Amino acid sequence: MIAAMSNDTLTGRPGPTPRTVRTDDGSVLPVPDGWELLPPGDAGLTRRVKANGPTWTIQEKRGRKTFSRGIWAPAGIIVTARADLAVERADPAYARKREADTLRREKAQTQYVSNFYEEVVGYLGFAPTHAELASRVARAVTDHATPVGSGTVARTKRIAVDQRAEAAVIAWLRHQTTTYDSMRIARVKGARREIRRQLAHASKQLLDRYRRGEAIPENECPLRKALLALLKAG
Repeated sequence: MIAAMSNDTLTGRPGPTPRTVRTDDGSVLPVPDGWELLPPGDAGLTRRVKANGPTWTIQEKRGRKTFSRGIWAPAGIIVTARADLAVERADPAYARKREADTLRREKAQTQYVSNFYEEVVGYLGFAPTHAELASRVARAVTDHATPVGSGTVARTKRIAVDQRAEAAVIAWLRHQTTTYDSMRIARVKGARREIRRQLAHASKQLLDRYRRGEAIPENECPLRKALLALLKAG
C-alpha cells in the first residue's frame, strides 16, 4: 500500500506524528523513506519539484483559511531542482525577465486599482451633494480591498468586477459602521450568515440615503465617522 502511494501525488494535512500525513479520508500514511519536506515560500522551486516527480502537498486549515505547510518529495528531486534553479537564476537574462514581469504586474495592478475605484464610485451612486464623500469612501474601500494577496472579494475572479465592488462596499460598511466585529454570534449553522444578511440590508438602506441626497449632519454621518476612525488609527 505504501509503496503504491509513494508513486502518487496527493494532498493532505500534517499527521499526528512527524513524517506522517493525514489524507482527506482520514488515513494516516508514513512519509516514504528518502523523502524530505520542502517548506513553502519559493513558488518556482515548488513548481519544479512537482513537475519532476511524486509529491505530497501538505495544507492546514485554520478557520476559513488554508495554509501551505510545504510538500514532501524525494530528496534527490529537491536537490536537483534547487541546483538547476540556482543556475537559471544566476543568468543575467533571468534577472531581466524578472524585472519585466514585475513591471508588468505593477502596471496591471495599478490599472485594476483605478478600475475598481471607479466601479465602487459607480456602485455608491451618491447624489452630487455627497460626491466628495463618495470619493473618500471609494478610496478607503479600494485601498482595503485591492492589495495583492489580501484575500478579499476584490481579488477573486469568480464574479464580475461590478459585483466585487458591491461586495467590497458591503463588507467595508459591515466592519466600519456596525458592531459586527464585537458581536457574540451563536455557533449555530447559518447564524452568522443571517446576521451578515441583516447588516447588509441595513447598509444598503444607509447608502440609499446618500443616493437620495438627504442632508445628514457631519456629526451624525456614519461614513464620516468611519473615515475619521480610520484616519486616527493610522
